[in-house]
Amino acid sequence: MTKTTSQRAAALCMLATLPFAGMAAAQTYPLWIGSYTAGPSEGIYVHSFDSQHGTISSEPLQVVKTENPSWLAFSPDRKYLFAVNENGLGQRDIIGRVTSFRVDPAKGTLEKINEVKSLGTEPAHLSVSADGTHLFVSNYSVEADPGGTLVVIPVDPEGRLHPVSQVKTHRASQAHPERQQSPHVHSAVESPDGRYVFAQDLGADKIYIYRYDPAAHPEHPLSASKEQPFVQLPAGSGPRHLVFSPSGRQAYVTLEMQGTIAVFDHADGKLTLRRTVPLAAEDFKGQNKAAALHVSPDGRFLYATNRGTANQLVVFRIDPDNGDLSLVSRHSVEGEEPREFTFDPSGRFILVANQNSNAIVVMERDPATGQAGRITQTLPFPSPSDVKFTTSP
Repeated sequence: MTKTTSQRAAALCMLATLPFAGMAAAQTYPLWIGSYTAGPSEGIYVHSFDSQHGTISSEPLQVVKTENPSWLAFSPDRKYLFAVNENGLGQRDIIGRVTSFRVDPAKGTLEKINEVKSLGTEPAHLSVSADGTHLFVSNYSVEADPGGTLVVIPVDPEGRLHPVSQVKTHRASQAHPERQQSPHVHSAVESPDGRYVFAQDLGADKIYIYRYDPAAHPEHPLSASKEQPFVQLPAGSGPRHLVFSPSGRQAYVTLEMQGTIAVFDHADGKLTLRRTVPLAAEDFKGQNKAAALHVSPDGRFLYATNRGTANQLVVFRIDPDNGDLSLVSRHSVEGEEPREFTFDPSGRFILVANQNSNAIVVMERDPATGQAGRITQTLPFPSPSDVKFTTSP
């Protein structure tokens, strides 16, 4: 690193301390980027984001070497960062893992605590329980054997991971001759009240519902919901990710293989399908591939990415009375395979990780209308898969 680059990184590092110190005037924030490491990427990159101009620092503040950290999640108190290591057959490391890091409260840089095996391959997603004591890790598993699983990993108060304490297996729908011959758990999300966990299994065309009760069962906190153990979805639809409405009375799920969003009513750990909403326009003839979805920081809009040949960010307005969705706009992400995205802490920018075109695109966002605007930056970045701020929804 040259002296000029070192000076730039030091300046960015000083700016990055402001949000953590609670200074209201701060406009520069640490940004954590997860990636796939089959190419030149080395792991997790910590950059600085300028929320006044909508730009990511060209030089990282830190590079954390770890294999395929494709998904990142913070502990509730933001002291720790957890990453899946989406390893599997044909990669440098064939063993799926999960790694824990301590977050420096001033700089936002990371210090590794420990790692554990996920007892599966290609762990693609993890979430943290609201009480901070467990991780719910989704082993996607491209290979039919062993197939995808949902596992529970205990976390101690110092952020140290303990070995997997519970494994949940499902049965594939086999609706698709290639992609659904075995279960592929793609995400698991806790309900707003912390009593249930919803696991989206792309290979099963089902959402599995588990009761979460760590007080009664510390080692095996998940048990199948007696009221509704699963939700059956259309054959070949492939549920991927789930988020809740601001009220918690609705849930939205991307159906990856169908290219739609399923809208559910939610109450007491039970889901009732209301309708599905297409991501692509009616006359679209290409391939749909629904991926990420998030509710805007103000709770008024739902955003989702459509990959395949569409490569769009789609915006919906959330009805404040019943949580239903109405289309606002569709926007090109100016790249390929928008795997994930996030909102910056100001709510005025959207950062999109375009995995296959090797770039992170920053788009302006109008908080009043929800629409995305001009692109303020395209940062070259090898195989980005996730982008996170500590204030991300």
